[in-house]
Amino acid sequence: MANEQERQFRTLISCSQLANAVAATDDSDTSSLRIVDCRFDLGDTEAGRRAYIHSHIPGAAYAHLDEDMSGTILPGRTGRHPLPDPYEFALTLARLGISNHSQVVLYDASGGSMASRMWWMLRWVGHEAAAVLDGGWDAWTAAGLPTCSGEESSQPGSFSASPRPELVVDAAEMLAKTASGGALVIDARAADRFRGENETHDPIGGHIPGASNLPHTGNLHDGLFRDPAELAARFSELMGNRPPSEVIFYCGSGVSACHNALALEHAGIGEARLYPGSWSDWITDPARPTAQG
Repeated sequence: MANEQERQFRTLISCSQLANAVAATDDSDTSSLRIVDCRFDLGDTEAGRRAYIHSHIPGAAYAHLDEDMSGTILPGRTGRHPLPDPYEFALTLARLGISNHSQVVLYDASGGSMASRMWWMLRWVGHEAAAVLDGGWDAWTAAGLPTCSGEESSQPGSFSASPRPELVVDAAEMLAKTASGGALVIDARAADRFRGENETHDPIGGHIPGASNLPHTGNLHDGLFRDPAELAARFSELMGNRPPSEVIFYCGSGVSACHNALALEHAGIGEARLYPGSWSDWITDPARPTAQG
């Protein structure tokens, strides 16, 4: 992948860029480019795996949100998709054929929401050469690009994690930040769920008091990410002069919030922080305040 590998993709990659990178990949070094299929359906947790086996981008491994991108759920103590131990996640990455020198490309069929979770987690363990396929599976197939079926076998990678705990906010810090106004808290969920309406995933509806709502779907236009200038304008309207380090993203369980993190980075603004437990973690303690409307 000589020419394309010299250019690291760190936020998004287009279908044509990925196709060129695949064509240029040296078959003797499959770890230089690793593609990961992240398709997942919260309502049918095996739908993504079935879709992968039926058809996927050649060479792609499959990563399951619950099994590969989440840690152990502790009822009443964690949200729906807690982060795994970073060193255990490094073992998962190695099993997927990812090494520290790999250019990783992630895709899904849900506008990038699942792929962006994996993108953020790679950042969290110190790997920046990772990009989400803009338009995902739908764009790839619409372009008539190659697909294949069945399971893929790959050589294990060698990945050493360099955790970045500064990217993570826990519930205690979130409570302190919202009480003091020391951060801009942005909820990535749809407006109705933010208001506490039509909540289908969690037992309590609403949002963290003081949070602003910026649905992650607004980062897209016709299935593709908006250009960096549009994204910058979208976030700057809320952020004003705040640096990205004072921005905290959350959602229902720490997945779609990563879409906002990716969009902010693609806009050239920088890295915000993430509350991975998000709303589903917040409501495990009835002493924490909630807001509706």
